[in-house]
Amino acid sequence: MMEDTFVMLKPDCMKRGLVGEIITRIERKGYRIIDAKMMKLSVKFLYEHYAHIADQPYFSEVLRYMMSGPVFGMQVRGENAVLGMRLLAGATKFEEALPGSIRGDYATGTVNNLIHCSHSAENAQVEMKRFFNTIVI
Repeated sequence: MMEDTFVMLKPDCMKRGLVGEIITRIERKGYRIIDAKMMKLSVKFLYEHYAHIADQPYFSEVLRYMMSGPVFGMQVRGENAVLGMRLLAGATKFEEALPGSIRGDYATGTVNNLIHCSHSAENAQVEMKRFFNTIVI
């Protein structure tokens, strides 16, 4: 099934110069980048994006990290793109990410894990709208 998903390359990916490598991996997998934008995220944006973990003790660390530099958001299209991108990215906890996945090959921690991928088609629609159709202040 052809679908779109949201993928965001996080500040550590940008700082380490891995954007080209990760885009290459996405495209070699057969996915197409339909839209892309680099931006610096605000606290308001991050509270909305990470509402599901805002009450967790590690949330302040996530905020600090996600505000430490720009991110690169992409709308990625392809067959089963949501699941496919999650598999390509690897497990969120970097110590569980398998070699060959983006996180398995490059992540240095669970917070500094390079990439975000939507977890469902519905979530992808919400995240793409948030990232591409709203002005973040």
